[in-house]
Amino acid sequence: MEIVIFVVSIILNFTLTALILRFLIPALKSLKMGQKILDIGPRWHKSKEGTPTMGGLSFIAACVLTTAVTVTFMALRDGPESCTALLIGVFDDMVKFSRKRNEGLRASHKYMLQLLVAGLYLFYMQMTGNLSTELYIPFVGMTFDLGIWYYVIALLVLTGIVNSVNLADGVDGLVASETTVVGIFFASAAFYMGNFHAAFVAALVIGACLGFLTYNFPPARVFMGDTGSLFLGGMVSGLAFMLNNPLIILLAGIMYVVESASVIIQVTSFKLTGKRVFKMSPIHHHFEICGWSELKIDGVFTLITALACTAAWFGL
Repeated sequence: MEIVIFVVSIILNFTLTALILRFLIPALKSLKMGQKILDIGPRWHKSKEGTPTMGGLSFIAACVLTTAVTVTFMALRDGPESCTALLIGVFDDMVKFSRKRNEGLRASHKYMLQLLVAGLYLFYMQMTGNLSTELYIPFVGMTFDLGIWYYVIALLVLTGIVNSVNLADGVDGLVASETTVVGIFFASAAFYMGNFHAAFVAALVIGACLGFLTYNFPPARVFMGDTGSLFLGGMVSGLAFMLNNPLIILLAGIMYVVESASVIIQVTSFKLTGKRVFKMSPIHHHFEICGWSELKIDGVFTLITALACTAAWFGL
């Protein structure tokens, strides 16, 4: 029965996301919710200006509806992280449009909100008995009780992955493609560990990403915006905690980490030496400027994600 609910949830979430987008895209266009493209980006991205954003609302709504239809009795264990990350994303997108430019909340303000969100999520997990201060080390197979330091590491992992997924959202279809693979990994891990709650959340992630790709695959007809990318970041990081293996997301979501690392390296290098390591960061833009098509970037980055997820399996 569990596998049936899992498969039906994927199909239902995929269908609902695609159907909602069919009506959401014209609505976003009529509201002039088009993406603003900064001059500092690749020049060919100017052709994307005006493409509707905040498309992530489609799969967020689909996730809610799918949950209501298939397992109304099941409370999503990562709900607070996803929902509050969603609110930050929506607010950030709205600030962009109110200012008529591709800048939302200041990075410091956004990060403070994310820390608050992550703290509330950890508190929720603790109060519901789904969190301990014991940190499992993948591959080593050892567990250490870190006490209060566990929460420090947990906050860094949660906010780090959420922001990394957000940074990766710069090429048509990239985040949705990578996150589909990450969702499949967590679904497999959840069934292997007998955690159906996590498997159901993974089903939502898979269905949402595949449904969104029907309109986001290059050339994209809609962008997910911070609304969607922060939500997906909350979902996948929440899944790692649901499986009591939070560090595994650093390997399974390796390309999220690489995107963030490229930005850190670029900024640090420029501040210290005045020179840039990459032609542009995040790193997907570097490869764009090197001549890679968006489709090639999607394919290579998703393949690397699949290989990393395969390796991560041995760290469960």
